[in-house]
Amino acid sequence: MATTHNSNSKLKRDLVISLFIYSLPVLAIYLYFKFSNGIVSESHITLPSFLEFVKPAFQNIRSWGLIAFMLVLGIIEFAAGLYDDQWTGEERKIDIVCFLAPKLLLPPVIAFFSLTVLPYIIPNLENSLSWVPFWGGFFLIAIADDLTQYWYHRLHHQVPFLWRFHRTHHSAPYMGMAMASRQNFIYTVFFSQIYLTATLTYLGLGLPALFVLVIKSFITLGAHSSIAWDKPFYKYKVLHPIAWVLERLISTPATHHAHHADTSGDGVGHFKGNFGNMFFIWDMIFGTGLITRKFPKSYGMKSYKQEEWYAQFLWPIFKSKKEGSALAEGVLAVPLTQKANNTANQSPSPVYFEQQTHS
Repeated sequence: MATTHNSNSKLKRDLVISLFIYSLPVLAIYLYFKFSNGIVSESHITLPSFLEFVKPAFQNIRSWGLIAFMLVLGIIEFAAGLYDDQWTGEERKIDIVCFLAPKLLLPPVIAFFSLTVLPYIIPNLENSLSWVPFWGGFFLIAIADDLTQYWYHRLHHQVPFLWRFHRTHHSAPYMGMAMASRQNFIYTVFFSQIYLTATLTYLGLGLPALFVLVIKSFITLGAHSSIAWDKPFYKYKVLHPIAWVLERLISTPATHHAHHADTSGDGVGHFKGNFGNMFFIWDMIFGTGLITRKFPKSYGMKSYKQEEWYAQFLWPIFKSKKEGSALAEGVLAVPLTQKANNTANQSPSPVYFEQQTHS
């Protein structure tokens, strides 16, 4: 009872802090115009002159460059043997389907939302924020998009029913470009932050959104990669100050790999936290982060039954035929057998209960 009360109190506190964080860019933009006598322009938002030359690059990266980056990096990972023969059977099928499906599913959904839904529910507000300075729009979208995804991600770990829509991403026994897009289709279609960013784009913040989404994509893909680009920062003492800032600000391979570990019993894995996507700072603020500068020895879920690709991608439309699977027919919830040595201040997590097999 006390544990539930503490968990609810922490959740309420974190939500209040989040509302304050959401308000920061709005407050910053207001103060900018308040103290600089800024003139509000009705014209569309423009890039600072020093960023104009990179605009075409960001547009190309957003349209096709990220896909090319994932493919090239994936080829490098395979060539380096970083998957250790684990990319076989159902793993290959689910990864390929989840890589291709969003490219087909999301564009028409987002187009309908942006061109039909938004003009209907907020008909007179198109480009109404086009007067906001580029830095203000960037700050606003970076926080709104990524903090919203932090909560979307965190709730899918802490609510048993939601967990089954996200567990597909954690079923991969490896890290890398192959599994970076691995998600259940409902988790992908209802990605809350993409609709928020689409709304802000409709309101006139398209250019800041472009820059935020490209930068975020590189950070999140880099965090999922099996190429540990952050290790030199931990190895060389001269780089330690940079590492200290970097690992607290953004998601790195070390912190995000820990989130995909198959256990937390080794002091390295932390699937009960490290929820940040672009910014790891959310985990630092809300106390869900663990930084060890070490990498887990194994990934995925110890209870994983190598479910069929269609069950993982299309659950609950299609169920798993694997006995004992949380996605099987008739299973109402994931196994919730709490360990006797759980401390009172630990909040329940479906990932914890389903994955951990030892203390």
